[in-house]
Amino acid sequence: MTEHDEGGAQVSTGTTIEAGEAPIPELVIISGMSGAGRSTAAKCLEDLGWFVVDNLPPALIPTMVELGARSQGNVARIAVVVDVRGRRFFDNLRESLADLQAKNVTRRIVFLESSDNALVQRFESVRRPHPLQGDGRITDGIAAERELLRELRGDADLVIDTSSLNVHELRAKLDAQFAGDEEPELRATVMSFGYKYGLPVDADLVVDCRFLPNPHWVPELRPFTGLNEEVSGYVFDQPGAKEFLNQYAELLQLIATGYRREGKRYVTIAVGCTGGKHRSVAMSEKLAARLASEGVETVIVHRDLGRE
Repeated sequence: MTEHDEGGAQVSTGTTIEAGEAPIPELVIISGMSGAGRSTAAKCLEDLGWFVVDNLPPALIPTMVELGARSQGNVARIAVVVDVRGRRFFDNLRESLADLQAKNVTRRIVFLESSDNALVQRFESVRRPHPLQGDGRITDGIAAERELLRELRGDADLVIDTSSLNVHELRAKLDAQFAGDEEPELRATVMSFGYKYGLPVDADLVVDCRFLPNPHWVPELRPFTGLNEEVSGYVFDQPGAKEFLNQYAELLQLIATGYRREGKRYVTIAVGCTGGKHRSVAMSEKLAARLASEGVETVIVHRDLGRE
């Protein structure tokens, strides 16, 4: 199969990968909002030894994997950055992903997300237009890009919200996911948060702990957090707390089995209470410990701890 590029040349978009002929490279597709950190993510994977291709037309992804397979193991891990700069080719991504799946190529999609306010500030700070804004405002470009990427975001294996992350924090998140020599079956991030600060946009699952009495209204517990043993003890002494933990952990076992079956390797579980200080923190700690004991590689993040 061939396709004409913008200069009129013909490029091959087919792939002839056959099982057993050569080791098929690992593939990570990096995408997401312009200004959300795609370049940083690409550089991080490059530093980890991945072969990185920036702004590759999606129709050429299977060809890139085929070339990697022909390298006799010299290109074992490929990361491809796909974004709206390749507007003309973006519709080909779905076809390319289906092609890879038919040839048993393992691929993961990393989607970098950020809030509108953060993106506007970043574009204004570098005095550059959004690639899709045209004659409109930056916010018009952001809205158009969100709509264009909506389906891809839904298919992503890992969504990272960079709204409040600096470059070093983003690199640390990617290092935690991709630096290991062997990929675990499933990685989970358990994140406590406060509803009054908004829902985490990168959460796959959200659970609400506000049905439990709030330690904030206990004067001797108010200054402490859910990391404190007395606060945690108070939370789990409440009716329904232990039952909720046990039953939700069982539900997550069922969900995790399905994720593994579907090839999804990353899940972010958000646990919320009013301020993200007491109940959600205590519940997140227990839930993360339970998942870890069941063999799930688990990272815990307390998003809003310290904001009050």
